[in-house]
Amino acid sequence: MNKRQFLGTAALAGVSATVSLPAHAAAAAADNGPTLLTVTGAISKPNRGKLDPVRDQMMYKQKLSFERAHGFDYAALSALPAITIKPTLEYDAKPHTLRGPLLVEVMKAAGAQLNDNTKLVLRAIDGFAAVVTVAQATAQRYIVATHLDGAPMGLGGLGPLWAVYEADKVPEMASKPLTDRFGLCPWGLYHVDVQV
Repeated sequence: MNKRQFLGTAALAGVSATVSLPAHAAAAAADNGPTLLTVTGAISKPNRGKLDPVRDQMMYKQKLSFERAHGFDYAALSALPAITIKPTLEYDAKPHTLRGPLLVEVMKAAGAQLNDNTKLVLRAIDGFAAVVTVAQATAQRYIVATHLDGAPMGLGGLGPLWAVYEADKVPEMASKPLTDRFGLCPWGLYHVDVQV
C-alpha cells in the first residue's frame, strides 16, 4: 500500500460511501480509495446512491440527506489540474504553499449545475459549514487543497482537504486582520452541497 493510499484510508476509515452502481462499475469502484469528498445537490454525474445511515454515519449525524452523490477519492482529486497558492495563514502569520484543484473545477467534474448565483455549502468534518457562491469561488480562486508545503494534509491537521483561497491577493480580504480572512474556508472539508 503506498503512502497516499494509507493516509487516505487511515484518515477516513469510518467514512465510507455506499455505491449504487452496476456490478462492473461497482467492482471497479472497489479498487478505488476511500471517498474524501462527497458532492450532493444539483449534480448530473452521480457515482453513488443515497445516504446510508450506517455507512455514512458522520453525514447522518450532521443531518445531511441526499438521494445521489458524487464521491471523490484522493486519486480522482489528484487527477484534476492543480494550482498552487501561497497565502499567509493565521496560525503562524507566515506564507505557506497550498496545492489542489480549483473548487469550481471539482464541482464541474461532479456535473454540478453552475451559474454565478449557485451556492456551494462547504462542510467540514466538525460540522462547520460555510456558504460561497460560484461567483465568489471563481473570483477568489478557491481551491480544494490536498497539499500543504509539499506534503499531503492529514486528518487532525488542516486536511485531508481544505477549501481555501489566497486571501493576500483579494484586496478586500488582505486589508483585514489575518484572523478574519479565512472564515469561509473550512479545513477538514468533506462535503459540498450544490444549491441552485
